[in-house]
Amino acid sequence: QVQLVESGGGLVQPGGSLRLSCAASGSIFSIPAMGWYRQAPGKQRELVATITSGSSTNYADSVKGRFTISSDNAKNTVYMQMNSLKPEDTCVYYCNAYITTTTLRELDYWGQGTQVTVSS
Repeated sequence: QVQLVESGGGLVQPGGSLRLSCAASGSIFSIPAMGWYRQAPGKQRELVATITSGSSTNYADSVKGRFTISSDNAKNTVYMQMNSLKPEDTCVYYCNAYITTTTLRELDYWGQGTQVTVSS
C-alpha cells in the first residue's frame, strides 16, 4: 500500500505565496517521478509541474517563472513553491507520484487534493 499526503493549501491574496507539500509513504522501492496537477470546477485536470528523481523539472507555461517544484528524495516528499499567485490559479491541486513498489510494480498514485484559493 502507498499513500500520498498533501498539505499547504489555503486562501491567499493575489500576488501572495503558498507552499504545497506531498509526502509518499508505504511499500515504496523507488520514486522515479513526482508532480503536481490541478483541476478547476468543470475543467479537466492539468499538469502543473513534474520532477524526476534526477531533479529534471517540467512546468506548464502558465506557471513558469512563478512556481518552483523541488523534492527531498530521502523523505519521499515533493514541494511546490507558488509565488505571484493569480485568481486563475484557484484550483484543487493534486500530488502525483510514479512509484515502483517493493513488489516491483510500477504504478501511478494520487493524493486526495488540496484547495488553493486566490482571492482578495
